[in-house]
Amino acid sequence: MPIVVQKYGGSSVADIGKLRQVADQVARTRAAGDDVVVVVSAMGKTTDNLLGLARQAALPPDATVESGSAAPEPAKRELDMLLSTGERVSMSLLSIAMHARGLDAVSFTGSQSGIITNDRHFDARIIEVRPHRIEDELARGRIVIVAGYQGMSYKREITTLGRGGSDTTAVALAAALGAERCEIYSDVDGVYSADPRVIADARHLPELDYETMQEMAECGAKVLNAQAVEWARRHKVAIIARKTGDVAGRPGVRETVVSEVASADASRRAVVVQKSVAWLTAEARALSRLLAAAERLSLPLGDLTVGPRELMAWTPLINVPNWGEVRTELSGASLAGLSIREGHGLLSLVGVEVGTRSDVVRAALACLDAPPELVFSHPLRLSCVLPDANLDAAARAWHERLGPGAAAAASRLTA
Repeated sequence: MPIVVQKYGGSSVADIGKLRQVADQVARTRAAGDDVVVVVSAMGKTTDNLLGLARQAALPPDATVESGSAAPEPAKRELDMLLSTGERVSMSLLSIAMHARGLDAVSFTGSQSGIITNDRHFDARIIEVRPHRIEDELARGRIVIVAGYQGMSYKREITTLGRGGSDTTAVALAAALGAERCEIYSDVDGVYSADPRVIADARHLPELDYETMQEMAECGAKVLNAQAVEWARRHKVAIIARKTGDVAGRPGVRETVVSEVASADASRRAVVVQKSVAWLTAEARALSRLLAAAERLSLPLGDLTVGPRELMAWTPLINVPNWGEVRTELSGASLAGLSIREGHGLLSLVGVEVGTRSDVVRAALACLDAPPELVFSHPLRLSCVLPDANLDAAARAWHERLGPGAAAAASRLTA
């Protein structure tokens, strides 16, 4: 039978009632004649709650949370051991729920599923998938439920894949199993041209090419994980993003299909905001030291630019749980002229040729109330570094002036 991989996010399994609804949806997929592999995230805010417990445990013996005492960040290895338990709770409960519906199911951790990663903790990368146990259980007619967001390093250490890592788990398994498709379920019905919670007239995008979707994800779009899209692009896995509970083909049901078949036309634009980034500048001669420090500290560097005298880059803080320690180490790494500025974010317009068309760049800059700190221009992206407080208003202005509606109108006029 064809294999379908389904991933359900934390909001989809936030409590027992929602988890039972997921079990019903998985049962319908199985009844349609597909072999099913399900990847689950931790329930609701479990990961955030576990991080909070870890930080409380890391406080000095005489300190309390109420006193505001600073604590060293927990060791990343121990965070991986702790946080990986969240998905194990979801996978086992869903397996129990499947048995209650008369269906044979078995749950596996990331390591039991054959997901092999590099040796980085808290933000590991999958290097290989060996799904032999999953294939054996599918051959026995079982539904296989896998804990997302985790794997095992080549040193046999438990690792986690960073925020949104369950998406990567699902797509990597779909590629390794030769699945027909990978369905990503969450609390939204696909990908929009902007965050609909911030921009009321954000447009639903029914299909996207891999390159545009990955650019959006790299810039902070939260519907799909950037690593997951890269896996899909490399292995030609079609991703279908839907709202949990929606059934494909029913009237009114919407979805976003991400594939190589989708055309990258000019009307498929999106405005993406990524808050809480740190902006780094230093003298150009500090480049080698900065790269060495970033590698040692597992620090991602976005839009690294090096000139004759100065270098600059930004780093997203969402996957840097020990930012306080990282900042201290950077400051002590003898990086000539180092300056670290926080309280900034990245505003990006993603779409075909947006960064190479002078009219688009000029219009984008004219929309802003104040000049941006930095501007980065790429064929598929135009990005500006702005203070966090200015991001939402700037995103609304860009979406109104340069979003998919404006781009489609301009295309019609040109034609």
